[in-house]
Amino acid sequence: MFSAAAESFLRQAREAQPEELQRFAARVAAQLQGPEPGPEAAACLQRLHLVVAASKYPRRLDGEIVGLLQKVLCSSKCPEQIQLLCAAILREMSPCNDLSLSCDNIQDTKLLSLVSSVLLAQGDKKAEVAAVGQRIVKVLEGRLPEGQSSRYLLPVLSNVISLSPEALTEEQTNVVSKKMADWLRYASIQQGVAQPSGGFFSNPRTRQPGPVTEVDGAIATDFFTVLSLGQYYTEDQWLNMQAFSMLRKWLLCYGGKGLNAPNSGNRSEMDESVMSMVSTTSTSSHLLPPKERLREKAFEYCQRLIEQSNRQALKKADGDLQKACLIEAVTIMDIICKQDSSYVYRAAAFLKVLHSRISGDATYARALLPIAQFFLNHGEMAAVDSDAIYKHLLTDIPAQLFHNASLAFEFVLFCKENSQLFAETSSIFRQSFPNLFKFLAWNSPPLISEFVDLLPFLLDAGTAIEIFHLLLDLPCLTAALDVQIRSTSASERASCDPAVKPATCLEAFRHPLYKSAFQYLLRIESAPEDPPERLIPLRQLLGSLASSPRVVQCADTVPVLLELFFSVVAEFADGPLINQLVVLLLQRSDQLYEIPAFKDDVHRVLSSQLVMLCKLHPALIVELSKELLEFSGTVSNIQNKEAVFTHMVWAIGEYMSVSYDKRCTVEQINRFFETLEAVLFEVTQVRPLASIPSYAPRAITVLMTALTKLAARSQDLIPRVSLFLSKMRTFLQSPAVTSVYCEEDREEILTRATELMNLLKMPSVAQFVFTPSVDAARSRFQKEVNDTLPSALRIVTRLLEPAPGFVPG
Repeated sequence: MFSAAAESFLRQAREAQPEELQRFAARVAAQLQGPEPGPEAAACLQRLHLVVAASKYPRRLDGEIVGLLQKVLCSSKCPEQIQLLCAAILREMSPCNDLSLSCDNIQDTKLLSLVSSVLLAQGDKKAEVAAVGQRIVKVLEGRLPEGQSSRYLLPVLSNVISLSPEALTEEQTNVVSKKMADWLRYASIQQGVAQPSGGFFSNPRTRQPGPVTEVDGAIATDFFTVLSLGQYYTEDQWLNMQAFSMLRKWLLCYGGKGLNAPNSGNRSEMDESVMSMVSTTSTSSHLLPPKERLREKAFEYCQRLIEQSNRQALKKADGDLQKACLIEAVTIMDIICKQDSSYVYRAAAFLKVLHSRISGDATYARALLPIAQFFLNHGEMAAVDSDAIYKHLLTDIPAQLFHNASLAFEFVLFCKENSQLFAETSSIFRQSFPNLFKFLAWNSPPLISEFVDLLPFLLDAGTAIEIFHLLLDLPCLTAALDVQIRSTSASERASCDPAVKPATCLEAFRHPLYKSAFQYLLRIESAPEDPPERLIPLRQLLGSLASSPRVVQCADTVPVLLELFFSVVAEFADGPLINQLVVLLLQRSDQLYEIPAFKDDVHRVLSSQLVMLCKLHPALIVELSKELLEFSGTVSNIQNKEAVFTHMVWAIGEYMSVSYDKRCTVEQINRFFETLEAVLFEVTQVRPLASIPSYAPRAITVLMTALTKLAARSQDLIPRVSLFLSKMRTFLQSPAVTSVYCEEDREEILTRATELMNLLKMPSVAQFVFTPSVDAARSRFQKEVNDTLPSALRIVTRLLEPAPGFVPG
């Protein structure tokens, strides 16, 4: 947050009108045209930069002031601060049509850096990017004049290869690769000399520089790296650090080109690797081509960094730098091994030792990701059993550090990017999905996009059921993780008396009555044999956390993941798995965490997916008749989970037919009819005004339609359903009903009852519409009939009930 004064300055800068800007720019121009721009000119330029940069809309200045800014920027007589501000203003105005800058003849490296930054900010102009890149390489290649430094140019070069890697030729990349190899390996190990201030009390004698030190204070005995410390640094030491900072990008852009020699013959990759491993250790590195020599020096540099990371840093900042450099070093090693497999064996042995050293230290958790990445990429070639590395990564880290938001994102992104490799190389990945979901449960909004991509790789026939339960219990998992974190806090450590029933979640966490339920919910690996029913009392206990913002945010992600879950499962599910999912869907629809909006959203998703499963496997209506009869015969389901009940009744009416399953018998149709008839009778029974419940009109119309469909397939039932439908008008006109249902709802129910009665007056038509033949059931015509059934019903109604005044001819 900005201070009040800063907010005021920003607001004034944003609200400055174009005419005000032009007047102020004229004042700036007057300052710059003086003999030597001083502090007042710098202050004016700072304000101009603020006005230009503060607004998201582009600001425009006259061509005269733009030309003057360029002139001052390139003037050798101007103070450095003035030049920096001019370059910053020109960058903010990019793209600028009045720009006439060129870097072709600039010798001063600082000025070249500033001018190049303006040129590179002009947008997608490949020619200018290429011109800047070639000029930078040409200056680096030559001998710099006294007082000039290459370190101002490397950031520009890094920007060039980000914008347009093809800007440099093969010859130019070789020049830079040779330079970088020398910068990385041969920097001085003596500290730099402090520049004398020139003041009255300055010591005329220059103190001899001492050697650089390691992070633990020991004198460095090996070559200089970014982890070597000194009070002052020499020019080649700065270049060493800058070269390492852009090394990964450089290798990715140029390190892999031309690796395979044309005369390599038919040697296998393994043979070539063994031969290269021998030859690279015995051949002088100076005889290697520039790119191969850079790889060798970069590999040595990374090894040195990893060795330095084993030292105990004296300062926290140095310890953080150690960890960052360790991650970068392992990542660069992986890139080098991708480009030259001769390094794989050396790197694998080295990283195995590193993993053993840091795996027990949670502060190095991020470094475990590039190590695992290396073994995913090269483990098979190195003939290394990497399962222990994957197991530690996927089990211990999420369980301990799920609450670390930045690590959670990096971890899930790593899993997403390597999901195909994991699925092909190790079963541990799918077995560890309960642990991965802890990241999502605790960090739901930022990770939902990554989990949408990751979930399909976690799903197969063996994990589908358990993941289904876990998705429905995700908000409950969030609440349990919250309790786990608070239970480890000394200030909230709750005592546990096994004889007393716990009153709070914290007490329950260690109580024997709930301990196994917490352990199951917080498990680190798949446990398909454990019954999820043990979580029923735990859901009730954790209800006190249902209003927690973190829990509510997690609950909002569940419907999206449920829809994705069913769309993925539909691609591989067979009949038995679909049957199992349908039974669980009906069971779990009333075993959800107590968040009203969450339950409504989940019921909506489950109801739509229930229909999809029935379409995939219509025979489930016959195969699960016992379970479906029990569910559809429970009147309370209409109120508790109306969406699921309504879609289930629709599916029964639609697919309880010999057209979809030859095992369907008249007796089964009659049993479903009697069950649904009893439910509809209970729903439409006229009661005293005070006790009549309100049922959704949709449930009533779907029940009537399902009964009509079943009667059309067992025509002995037609008189019963016709009689029932004929009584609907009386039911809807009773005072008790009119007090519960609005006129629109009553009209909807009555219209559907009339339409169905009219259709049953033509049994042959009703049988064709509701009971197609086996071939017709799968035809496009029948699908269209089902899709437009309400229209068909209205047409039949108009045929049987002519409009008033109609006289047949």
